[in-house]
Amino acid sequence: MPPTLASLVHHSALKLTVRAGGDRLDVPVRWAHASELADPVPYMEGGELLLITALKLDAEDREAMRRYVKRLAGAGVVGLGFAVGVHYDDIPDALVEAAREEGLPLLEVPRRTPFLAISKAVSAAIAADQYRTVTAGFAAQRELTRQTLTDGPEGLLAALAAQVDGWAALYDASGAVVAAAPEWAGRRAARCVPDVTRLRERSAPASSVVAGPEHEDRVELHSLGTGRRPRAALAVGTAAALGTAERYAVHSAIALLTLTTERSRSLHAAEQRIGAAVLRMLLAGEPDHARAVAGDLYGELLDAPFRIIVAETAAAPAHRDRGEQHGDALGALTEVVESAAARSGEAVLVVPEGERLVVLAADTGAVVAACCDHAAARESARKSDQDEVVAGLSAPAGPITASAAYKQAEQALSVARRRGRVLVEHERMAAGSVLPLLADDAVRAFADGLLRALHDHDATGRGDLVASLRAWLSRHGQWDAAAADLGVHRHTLRYRMRRVEEILGRSLDDPDVRMELWLALKATTSA
Repeated sequence: MPPTLASLVHHSALKLTVRAGGDRLDVPVRWAHASELADPVPYMEGGELLLITALKLDAEDREAMRRYVKRLAGAGVVGLGFAVGVHYDDIPDALVEAAREEGLPLLEVPRRTPFLAISKAVSAAIAADQYRTVTAGFAAQRELTRQTLTDGPEGLLAALAAQVDGWAALYDASGAVVAAAPEWAGRRAARCVPDVTRLRERSAPASSVVAGPEHEDRVELHSLGTGRRPRAALAVGTAAALGTAERYAVHSAIALLTLTTERSRSLHAAEQRIGAAVLRMLLAGEPDHARAVAGDLYGELLDAPFRIIVAETAAAPAHRDRGEQHGDALGALTEVVESAAARSGEAVLVVPEGERLVVLAADTGAVVAACCDHAAARESARKSDQDEVVAGLSAPAGPITASAAYKQAEQALSVARRRGRVLVEHERMAAGSVLPLLADDAVRAFADGLLRALHDHDATGRGDLVASLRAWLSRHGQWDAAAADLGVHRHTLRYRMRRVEEILGRSLDDPDVRMELWLALKATTSA
């Protein structure tokens, strides 16, 4: 504790006597300062014990003393020490009354006690308090380090909560609560997630102070990590502002968690390199070698049904000069995947491939669900094509069919890009209709070129070949049914179909020709 007026009064060598403000002696003293100026306020910073002999004051003028004491109290002076036996044999009643009215502690300093002795006592007490604080800080750092080495981040949080007499929580890269201490702090930490999310939008290192839920505490938030994007965040909740010793403990915790995070990052990078090798072996049709390399790293992931997700930035190749922004978009998806895996305890294989991200995750697991939820959220709030990620999700597969699943994911990714979607599942694409795929500009251009001669013929008013062709194809070449749909005789329809063959120079007996014409008609209709 820093020195207080009470500790100075109880200092046996100073022999100070309280003459006013005895109920306010527990106020900390930042410094002891002697001044004989009639107005020392411009030179005060607050927290001082002002020492005077009243050399330039009319200490018996009641109104003057009221103004003097009022200005001192307004400037934050915590006490007034008056030396007796110098200019006044006793403290004048005017000054005593003014101090009592203002509630400013007034101490009588005997002639045998020099102001220097009081200043030295304050300085020594401040130095001792700082030494205790630094010593406590080093002790806290040792305890936090020991807990980190023995019990990991959970042990560090428990030790930190005890040091600050409050609670502490750790958040992952997605803003989700990883751990909290004490146990009751989990719900408070969860209510701070929106504030952590806002903190993550700032470049690291970053910190902020927020009022706790329902203003029940004061919460400090600190980002963790040395990169531009925070890797995690620490929250510390206390009933009041942190003292110097508590601040040492928090800074030590930040350093230790940052080291842990960066070490995890290095291990994660090594794991990704192994994952890339495992994925290449799976795609090359070598599942046994893949299992041997993976060992226990991915648990039973390679044996159970899994899905493959292939994701890329939505920007066209010509616009991919903003690599940092694209990295952020893929990085956000990576955080979603890894956070879901961490919370559920699932094994997941994540392989960054330049501007592409490949994820191998358990079928019907939390990771796949998190990817779908992330895509749905981005679908409803997407900013622009260049700022987004598009992804394709394969059907369930096993180690032997990994290559086929990868191709399925790539096909679904291609469809997602053409349709302007964030994520397309291959199973739903296969179960749906092929007609939406005709919306591609290249398909429409082909259709327009194939049917242009028929449209030009119809534009002269010499017949309705396009409508007749559509009706005939829709009826699978049944003349009577198609003629009835058109309201013409079947011989008229036969004549029109011969004209179609003549104009196009292609035979309608060829099933490929009929298929191309039907798709061309559908493509121009959908346009």
